[in-house]
Parts: sequence; C-alpha cells; structure tokens
Amino acid sequence: MEELTQQVGAYAPLMINAVKALVVLIIGWIVAGVVSGFVRRRVNSRPELDQTLGNFAASVVRWVILLIVLVAVLGIFGIQATSLVAMLGAATLAIGLALQGTLSNLAAGFMLILFRPYKIGQYVDIGGTAGTVVNLDLFTTELSTPDNVQIIVPNGQAWGSIITNYSHHDTRRVDLTFGIDYGDDADRAMRVILDQAAADPRVQDDPAPWVRVTNLGDSSVDLTARLWCAADDYWELKFDMTKKVKEAFDDAGISIPYPHAVEIQKAG
Repeated sequence: MEELTQQVGAYAPLMINAVKALVVLIIGWIVAGVVSGFVRRRVNSRPELDQTLGNFAASVVRWVILLIVLVAVLGIFGIQATSLVAMLGAATLAIGLALQGTLSNLAAGFMLILFRPYKIGQYVDIGGTAGTVVNLDLFTTELSTPDNVQIIVPNGQAWGSIITNYSHHDTRRVDLTFGIDYGDDADRAMRVILDQAAADPRVQDDPAPWVRVTNLGDSSVDLTARLWCAADDYWELKFDMTKKVKEAFDDAGISIPYPHAVEIQKAG
C-alpha cells in the first residue's frame, strides 16, 4: 500500500501538469476563436477592404495565438522556449523535409493575399477546378461549385496553377451561335437576333451587339452573336437569349435545321 502511494505521488506532478496543459489548450483555443472572429469583423466592417483580407487576417491571428499556446503548454512540462528553438534549429532539415508541402502552402497563401488574383465571392477556375471562392486562409482556398459541392484547394497548388477569374471584370461577353437553313435569309435572321438583343435591357450598347455569319456547316449556316452584359447577368442572359431567339425564329419562319445529308444519284 505504501509502495502504491509512493508511485501515485511520483506521478502526481505529471498529472497536475497534464491537467494544467489541457486547461491552457482549451482556453487558448477559445481565445484564438474569439480574437480571430473579432479581427474578421473589424476588418470586414471597413468598406474599403474586401472580405478576403478579413478572413486571411483572422486566420493569421488564430494561428499565431495557437503557436503561443503551444509554447506555453511546453513550458508547463518544463520545455522552455529557448530549448524549443534549439531543438527546432537542430532538426531544421528534417522538419523542412516533412513540412515542405505545408510551408509552401503557407508561403503561397501570403502571395495570394498580396497579389489578389481572386477574392471571396468571385467565380474562378483554378487549374481546371471551377467554383465560387468561399474562403482563403493561410493554407487552403475553399471553393463552392454551382451544385453546392465543397472543394478545398491547397494554396501551393492554387498559386502554381493557371487561374481564370470570371468575376474580375464588371462586364462579360456572351457568345451565342445559331444555325439556320441554307434556304433562309441570313440578313433577316441577323436582324431578328439584333432585335431580341435590343429589347433586353441587360444587353449593353457599348460595345454594340455584333452578329455575323461565321461558318457554313454541313447542315446549317451558323450565325454568331456577341453581346456584352454585367458579369452577374451572364448566365441568365445567355439562357434567356437562346430561348427568345428560337421563339423569334419560329415566328419569322426561320428554321433551325436538323443535321441531314443529301443523297445524289447519278445515271449509270
């Protein structure tokens, strides 16, 4: 019994330190969340700053606080900060090799926030992966696809890929192609398309709507229309114009031919 008491007494300081470390971790985790949330709200409340910067600053603050908490926890177990730095200095090569992906994501995160190739709320394509930017933090970029699928892209991969930002400019060009029968009047069909464009308030006058014959296909004469609109109106305008032009062609007696082939017979 006395031996058991001695063993418990020997482990008592370690258990006390473990409890202290757990308390410090919990409090530090809560403080990191509260302070980072406060920083995010303060930065996002500034109208001259966009939401991307607020989220990134909150992420930096959160990780800095957690790092301080980690040093404090190590101090509870008797590992001083100076000793920790010495240990890290001795193991720099091993840590660098093990965390090279994480460190590259961290560096890429700072590059993304510095050069701002995209912001939160913009629709982008990153190396073939498209979606709306939901969040940008120290290590990852979060995208949401039109069918509400979450995609996490490491910042290192994002910075090293071709980035196509569909929302960067205020306006976009809508390209539409319509095929008409070879027996139809191309000029009349072009006027029908332009009339539909002029009737839609979303179509901008500058640059002016443009319609040309762009291809003589196997079964149709192809007319291409180029219309400019606000970036937010792109998809709805594209869908609406396709429907309106089809209905206008029907009213004007202009046919949209099915693919077909003509058989020519020659006398023997």
